[in-house]
Amino acid sequence: MKKVKGIAIVLLSVMVAGCSNTNSEQQEDNSIAIEQHTAEENQNIQGTEIVKENEISVVTDNIVDYSEYFQGISGCAVIYDESSNTYSLYGKEQCEKEVSPLSTFKIVSALAGLEDNVLESQTSTMEYSGVKYPIDAWNSNLTLKEAFETSCVWYFRQVVDMVGQKDIRSMLKEIQYGNCDISEWNGSGTNSLPELNGFWLESSLKISPKQQVASLNYIFGSDNHLNADNLEELKSIMYITELGNGCLYGKTGSGTDGKAWFVGFIEENDNKIYFAIYLDDMQNKEAVSGNKAKEIAISILSNEV
Repeated sequence: MKKVKGIAIVLLSVMVAGCSNTNSEQQEDNSIAIEQHTAEENQNIQGTEIVKENEISVVTDNIVDYSEYFQGISGCAVIYDESSNTYSLYGKEQCEKEVSPLSTFKIVSALAGLEDNVLESQTSTMEYSGVKYPIDAWNSNLTLKEAFETSCVWYFRQVVDMVGQKDIRSMLKEIQYGNCDISEWNGSGTNSLPELNGFWLESSLKISPKQQVASLNYIFGSDNHLNADNLEELKSIMYITELGNGCLYGKTGSGTDGKAWFVGFIEENDNKIYFAIYLDDMQNKEAVSGNKAKEIAISILSNEV
């Protein structure tokens, strides 16, 4: 990482497997603030001791200032460097607030489809029903790769229905995906057509930007039971472009009232740097989109890591 601007926060916490508990008092019970100091005052930045299956690792949270990249748009950023086990957080409070994943959930639904053999590869095709959708690219038979690139809701609605609630819930628990709440399976009716709704679209499922990064780290890390061939298929559809000396993978997500995401990772040699950008600016909603979040992410990744 380049020069860190801000504060390093040191926490002692116990990592508990499973979905998040939204009770803030219980969360506070699991972490004890030990020390807070500016990065300029202390070069020996300490971190969080995570106890998991008798292994101890130190995770450092650095509070940084990325405001210049957001250009007045309200939002937050999480960057996690796998090699140094370091988080860089801009807008820490918002980074830890659970919100709807929107279309970034297509990463998980694609993976669930591949793991359940509902999808075989990026060429797996779903048939178009003939309904006229507002996005022209959705009005035809689509492969997984095409559906992912165009963020086609009806395609992934079919995928999650074919996988089923039991296996979706199991997947969410395995990757510790936010609150894991799929109770509103059919969605909250955000869109007029049922096939354009789901629990991941401004409904029951919630996840914070920091949790997004942790879930991606689990999915593409080495300590999981996921099928390696399926992960390669997933990476293939997530690929965006070369960036610096590495490759950029990710997925955007856009909601109503000025909400948008871009999440993913850069892979360079044997190291991955994971990220999540979340925008939430009702007052400036015309400027907010998944593409804007992607633009901000690329600027940060190009200049700060």
